[in-house]
Amino acid sequence: MEFRFVNRFNTRPKLKGYKHAKQSYLNRIRWAVSLFYFAMGLCSATWASRIPDLKTNLHLSEGELGTILFAIPFGQLFAMPFAGKMVTRFGSHRILLICLTLYAFFMTTIGLATDPWQLSGALFIFGIFGNMSNIAVNTQGVYTENLFKKTIMSSFHGAWSSAGFTGAFIGLAMLAFDISPYIHFIITFGIVLILMFSNFKFLIKAKEKKPLEKKKFFTKPDRALIWLGVIGFCCMASEGVMFDWSGVYFKDVVKAPGPLVILGYTSFMVMMATGRFVGDRFILKFGRKRVLQISGLMISIGLFTAVFLPYLIASTLAFMLVGLGVSTIVPTVYSVAGKNTTVSPGEALTIVSSVSFLGFLMGPPVIGYIAEAFGLQFSFAFIGVFGILITIMVSRIKAIE
Repeated sequence: MEFRFVNRFNTRPKLKGYKHAKQSYLNRIRWAVSLFYFAMGLCSATWASRIPDLKTNLHLSEGELGTILFAIPFGQLFAMPFAGKMVTRFGSHRILLICLTLYAFFMTTIGLATDPWQLSGALFIFGIFGNMSNIAVNTQGVYTENLFKKTIMSSFHGAWSSAGFTGAFIGLAMLAFDISPYIHFIITFGIVLILMFSNFKFLIKAKEKKPLEKKKFFTKPDRALIWLGVIGFCCMASEGVMFDWSGVYFKDVVKAPGPLVILGYTSFMVMMATGRFVGDRFILKFGRKRVLQISGLMISIGLFTAVFLPYLIASTLAFMLVGLGVSTIVPTVYSVAGKNTTVSPGEALTIVSSVSFLGFLMGPPVIGYIAEAFGLQFSFAFIGVFGILITIMVSRIKAIE
């Protein structure tokens, strides 16, 4: 049976064209969107898995590599002002196809870099198209969630997390067979193209019904979106710290022996992915507000436990708790933002993700400065306060049901 996709929506899409669609077809749409999330996560994980090789090949010091890595967030921030507007104007399905293709393509150019400036330039462009793809795929996630009339956003982000594991394992295989980063990236590019073009026809082809009122370039955003962004900021700061500092914490504070240094990071990632796949069920049963409040407390309890009980088993369990805590917050914040009635989903997601992403950008460096001044345990305790702030802010925002 053939379905006509909705071509025009109100500011808040109602997706009326799907009223009589079979559930099997709606499930196919959900599956397609999940695979686009997976493709994005695979690109990110693939590049990250070869950072040590690129560092060695370009003879970079830790400081030089750290400086170059800022090119990605700078590229993402550069795209922030126009990403949402382009998604609104041209449709998230078109922007996702074009920008995800370019995101994967410029991943391959990273493998061709022979000088630091070339790597920086490739990463900057990689960041631009990564941000554009992120806004577009989350807009698709919001539209798809509206079709199901229940929360499913966490499962989409779970697909992204699963790609992280897949990319890491593929990276290990490539290293085992001594395959260069460029060839590795080309193979991943091919996989991403197959995933995209076998699922693109199932994306929701939606645009705004009519252009929104013309506004000044700088306008005061909806206060609810700013607060959602602040919640995302606190969560992504905690997440970024776990990504960048969990291994260091297990090595220097927990004193984990040999290979067990990665246990903290691994336990965090496993529980974050698990939480995203089961989170929607808990939200459906207990409501967004209660789940977010508990998630904030879990982040704080986990980090404080690791600080006061810096032992292998206790810290591993603590990092697992943090992983569960952060798992549903950003997907839920994006879901709520996408239902905002004052702006289009693409622009709402741009506002929220702009504020949120600053946490991911600023959290790890701030931890480094605090750790140098007061010690790594104190810095983790500082981030632990963010979980309590999340719980407090969630209680005060009416937009979160």
